Amino acid sequence: MLEPEPAELPEPAERAGPVERAGPVGYPIPQDARRLSVPAARLPKWLDGFADRHGSLRTWLVPDPALGQGSPEQDGSPERVVISAADGSTVWIEVPFRPWQPEASRPLTSLQLHLNQPRRIGVLLVRRGGYAAGVFDGSELVSSKVGSAYVQGTTKAGGWSQQRFARRRANQARHAFGEAAEVAVRILLPEANRLAALICGGDRAAVEAALSDPRLAPLLPLRSPPFLAVPDPRLKVLQATPEQFLAVSLAIHP
Repeated sequence: MLEPEPAELPEPAERAGPVERAGPVGYPIPQDARRLSVPAARLPKWLDGFADRHGSLRTWLVPDPALGQGSPEQDGSPERVVISAADGSTVWIEVPFRPWQPEASRPLTSLQLHLNQPRRIGVLLVRRGGYAAGVFDGSELVSSKVGSAYVQGTTKAGGWSQQRFARRRANQARHAFGEAAEVAVRILLPEANRLAALICGGDRAAVEAALSDPRLAPLLPLRSPPFLAVPDPRLKVLQATPEQFLAVSLAIHP
């Protein structure tokens, strides 16, 4: 995947007005903000439409509070971009695949170039009904392994039968998550030094159980949002995940 030249990109930053840095708790996202995902390639056009609808814009760079206030990393790696319009409307853009080093005078163009960077991404999906691990070059799946598992559903039986059923179900789940860990060791672990991020999805408890395998410790620092909402993992489900992890998450208010 070739990175486009800056001149080929729409330039929403020209319309974004002054660029300022907010404090680590500045511009929190309201609870009633609308959420949506926009494909990275469509973000400049979406922002142009936002400016057309809501008037002149002002841009803020909000640092990542996990880096510590005042640190050099915080100054150069914003967690999100906040754009406020003349009519009071505001959009929050979550910056994926941090760290990101924005150009102060053209932060939105810098963001678009950051989004367009080719990356090798690992994906791990785990649910009680199955698991999948894959390595992507951009949106292309280059290595994968998918498997199914059987974990009994819940029962309404009581007493001793319920306890015996619960133990059997727990053992089945433990076996399924162990198989998921083995697949992650086989597919993802050899790529750990080349991956820009590890994206997980499925059932959170199932993912945590699989990643608790000590052999997978090198993958843990690579974990990045979003956490993907997926059905029982199958090859088609895995192949479709770039639609989620390569999209840009926005919040809009009001």
